[in-house]
Amino acid sequence: MTRRFKQVDVFTDTLGLGNPVAVVLDGDGLSDDEMAQFARWTNLSETTFVCTPSDRAADYHVRIFTPTEELPFAGHPTIGTCHAWLEAGGVPKQPGLITQQCGVGLVALRRDGDRLAFATPPLIRSGPVDAADLRRAIDALGLDDDEVLDSAWIDNGPGWLGLRIADPDRLAGLSADLDSRFKIGVVAVYPGGETGAVDPAIKVRAFFWAGGSREDPVTGSLNGSIAQWLLGNGTLQAPYVSSQGREMQRDGRVSVIEADGEIWIGGAAVTGVDGHVQL
Repeated sequence: MTRRFKQVDVFTDTLGLGNPVAVVLDGDGLSDDEMAQFARWTNLSETTFVCTPSDRAADYHVRIFTPTEELPFAGHPTIGTCHAWLEAGGVPKQPGLITQQCGVGLVALRRDGDRLAFATPPLIRSGPVDAADLRRAIDALGLDDDEVLDSAWIDNGPGWLGLRIADPDRLAGLSADLDSRFKIGVVAVYPGGETGAVDPAIKVRAFFWAGGSREDPVTGSLNGSIAQWLLGNGTLQAPYVSSQGREMQRDGRVSVIEADGEIWIGGAAVTGVDGHVQL
């Protein structure tokens, strides 16, 4: 069957500098195995499939696959899929507010000019990291114990364990040697970033295991859970901008604001591929 297909670069307005997501706009009728196979073939961090929602409040239902697993939620695929759906003629039930159904339930998105932002879903795992997991995470990144200022589980779907270190330059030089147990998000605050007075305020990197250690270029889910963590404990103040991806020759920019009782994670998106795929 010929299905509409787009590849969207997210958290950038310049193609090639963000995080790409493959979007199949006609996902109805595909089996789980067919979706997983296509996601392995694209070999992007995520591939999404837009399907008919089962919840009447939703505008569409999205399935999110990495090359190795299905995720209940992920950030840049949420923005990229919404961008593709709107560009393909999707009309939300509520003007200016798009409602996505996914594995964590309903996620709200809104337009901010030519940008999109999603309301960060609640954490499904939070709180202190036990000593054994913290030891494995620190060792996997080659950090010394005294370099870690704070740690927490900050999982809003993908499984993130968060570490905060002091030096953005040290963060830039990290590499990871992971096993399948961990997805580690590391954040460092730039001088003046605590109040959002500088742009960017923080630097973020996202390490995960997918048949080996990998890094995600620009990560909406992680930036959302970092915001919940560090706004919640007073380390940061919103609004602020997060930078991610320079180590992978990207230049992702993620905006974080608080409004209407929600933390909104936003950014630009640009379509790089627009056509059809035989699936």
